[in-house]
Amino acid sequence: MSNTLPDLPYAYDALEPYISKQIMTLHHTKHHQTYVNALNAAEQSYAKAATPKERIALQAALKFNGGGHINHSLFWKNLAPAHDKGGHGGHLKDGPLKQAIDKEFGGLENLKKEFNAATLGIQGSGWGWLGYDVKSRRLEIITTANQDPLLTHVPLIGVDIWEHAFYLQYLNVKPDYLNAIWHVINFDEAEKRYLEHAKL
Repeated sequence: MSNTLPDLPYAYDALEPYISKQIMTLHHTKHHQTYVNALNAAEQSYAKAATPKERIALQAALKFNGGGHINHSLFWKNLAPAHDKGGHGGHLKDGPLKQAIDKEFGGLENLKKEFNAATLGIQGSGWGWLGYDVKSRRLEIITTANQDPLLTHVPLIGVDIWEHAFYLQYLNVKPDYLNAIWHVINFDEAEKRYLEHAKL
C-alpha cells in the first residue's frame, strides 16, 4: 500500500501571521511530498531486494523518509489557527493536559521556556517534542535528530526545527519561530493523544 500525503486540516494561510502561507505551502506540498515519494520508492526497492545486503543498504532511506512522513503527519495535526484569530490554536483549556503540564512544569509558560531551550539546543536539524512516558506516567521534553521519530514516548506535541519550517519567514532567528509557533499549537489534539494513553 503506497503512502500518501495527508490533507491539511486547514487552509495554507490559516496559521498566519505566525506561519506564512508560503512556508506552509512549500513545507506540505514540496518537503512532505518528497518524503512520501522517497519512502514509496525505498519500500518498492526493499520489496524487490534479492539479498540481505541490498535490504540493509535501503534501511537508512526507509528510516529517514519514513520518519519524515510520520513526523510531518503528526505536525500538521499539532497545529491549528490561532485563538486570537478565531481558532483554537495556542489555547490550553482547563482539563487533564493542563493539570499534567502544571504538575510537571509549573504552568504553560515554564513549559514553553523549557521546550524552546531544549529545542534550540539541537545541533543542526531535528524535532522538539512534548512526550508522555507511559511507564513513569509523566510528561517530558525530548529532542530527536534529523527526521527520527519519537519512539520512547507518546508524541503529544512535535515542533519541526528544520530550516525549511521557518527560514523564509524568520531567517536564522530560531527563537522567534519557536515563540511564534505556540500561538498555533493545537492543545486539543495534544490532549486527545494524552487521554488515549494516560489511563486517568
